[in-house]
Amino acid sequence: MMQKSTFEVRRALERLREGLYDPLAVRLLTANRDELDAQVHADLKRLETGEPVHLCVSGPYGQGKSHTLTYLREYALAQGYVVSAINLDPREAPLHQFRQVYRALLDNMTFPVGVEPTSFADAWQSWAKTRLAASETDSEDDRQASEVLAACLPEAMPHPFKATMAGFALTTLHVPVGMRKLRQYRDYRPTAFPVTLLRMLMGETVPVANLRPALKYRQVSFYRQASLTLRGETPFFLMIETLAQLLQQMGYKGWVLLFDEAEAIIQVRSTLRARAYRNLNDLLSPTLTPSAIYPVFAFTPDFFQKIREEDYDLPYFDEDYASAWRDLSIYPLRSLSRAAWQDLSETLIGLHAEAYQWTADREHLRTLLDDRLRSLPLQDTRVTLKGLIDELDQVQQEALFAS
Repeated sequence: MMQKSTFEVRRALERLREGLYDPLAVRLLTANRDELDAQVHADLKRLETGEPVHLCVSGPYGQGKSHTLTYLREYALAQGYVVSAINLDPREAPLHQFRQVYRALLDNMTFPVGVEPTSFADAWQSWAKTRLAASETDSEDDRQASEVLAACLPEAMPHPFKATMAGFALTTLHVPVGMRKLRQYRDYRPTAFPVTLLRMLMGETVPVANLRPALKYRQVSFYRQASLTLRGETPFFLMIETLAQLLQQMGYKGWVLLFDEAEAIIQVRSTLRARAYRNLNDLLSPTLTPSAIYPVFAFTPDFFQKIREEDYDLPYFDEDYASAWRDLSIYPLRSLSRAAWQDLSETLIGLHAEAYQWTADREHLRTLLDDRLRSLPLQDTRVTLKGLIDELDQVQQEALFAS
């Protein structure tokens, strides 16, 4: 039985009243949980063998897509996966600009319960230190240490990111104050190096002229072996895949990527849709094996209709995605039955009584909520939950004033 405080229950109800989702409410009020659990459990088992997997959650507006993704977030975290949950907002994280999506995924990375790091940068630094401590590397020989770190990083990781990762975990070469005026040390700015490397790791645009001295003075011995320039979107896809593999080396099960409002892909002009489809296809079909990412997208049915209607003869479409995506793994959300809503109503009665410390007449409230359900749009989960909570609020207030 899940332990929950009165504060947590009250907060969950208050968020539902505002049309928001709370992790506790999601766990307690998710219907058809067994079917969803079975789907995700099977997918994650396949992922553990390195097989590429994905999931598309499909349902109209208000039917619980965000609720379902929140439930999957909690489920994956409990199973030991790192999770990133973002909205594919055309203004903030448009799929046709994958660099921005990459940044959003790293910014919104959450680690399993009980794990200390609050960001990937912290997690990597901590793990890298343990790897260096476990090796026979001289702690003062950063050049040798960088080789140890390079060996820990996936081979397919793009070179600029691999050098950045190594540099981020190392310390800056000390140059005495008296020597810093010499011409050979004119680019020595030790306070700027950690910021530069973090910005690079997080996908921000960093001039090579700024990155190069940061790597040099962090004594990344291999940074000259290839170009430090990031070209196009391919490096960011590779970085997502290799980071997931690295997370497995660090002791996590893998990386679950949750994309809400993915139907935003079709809300831009056709040339941008073509780029978004290409990027979506790359996420659905990772290039590296074994795969360690589990992308989950929430779509409205309009998205699939638009896919079928596109004119793929236009030159900017790489392929006919309607044909390419015939075998998508789709989890359709269905309107809850009246019986399911009655079960949820029973749960809500108990939660409301616990949250606000009042004695609820369950038999009377069951009848009252059952009548209320007849006037609510059962296909719109948010509105229906809000209506039921409003009804309970009214009864509780009447009981309070009567006493």
